[in-house]
Amino acid sequence: MPLKSSKKKYSLSKIAKNVQDGRENLELTRDQLSRKAKVNYNTIVKLESGANKNPTAKTLIGLSRVLNCSVEDLLT
Repeated sequence: MPLKSSKKKYSLSKIAKNVQDGRENLELTRDQLSRKAKVNYNTIVKLESGANKNPTAKTLIGLSRVLNCSVEDLLT
């Protein structure tokens, strides 16, 4: 019997919404978030628009630290 994949599927639109909602809840501009998370400003813009289809672990960790959530919370 084949094993079922335990991989979770993540939605880019959810990532975009979670980043934007988290940023707005903390009343941060994109520039402020990028500086605090040590992430390029254009990366924030692309994440929030859904254009960044493959955020790095470093980006997700930096954002989760500033937004006070887990990386998994950003992705789901």
